[in-house]
Amino acid sequence: FRNVLMHHFFKLITLVFLSSPAGLVQANYDLLQQKNCFACHYIDKRKYGPNFKEISAKYAKDSRAEELLTKKIRAGGVGVWGEDMMPPQPQVSDAEARVIAKYVLSLK
Repeated sequence: FRNVLMHHFFKLITLVFLSSPAGLVQANYDLLQQKNCFACHYIDKRKYGPNFKEISAKYAKDSRAEELLTKKIRAGGVGVWGEDMMPPQPQVSDAEARVIAKYVLSLK
């Protein structure tokens, strides 16, 4: 009985954590890791591509930013950041790309 109770307790704690703002932030950060975004981007330093805070700042006043970034994540692109090219990311689903775009745009 104790093991069953502990199992349900940990499931509840996990659910509460992932439902909290901190949990969602961690889940989104984990998605960036899973989809290998950090191979080219960092949160606040340049690597091969622009850092995520630069991206957020560039699109801050664009009402279409979420949609544009969602499409760019999947299709790739070139020319927005000079000659830097972002290759297509077909392993990222549309839903995952939207979560990533929202997360990046939330960074200040």
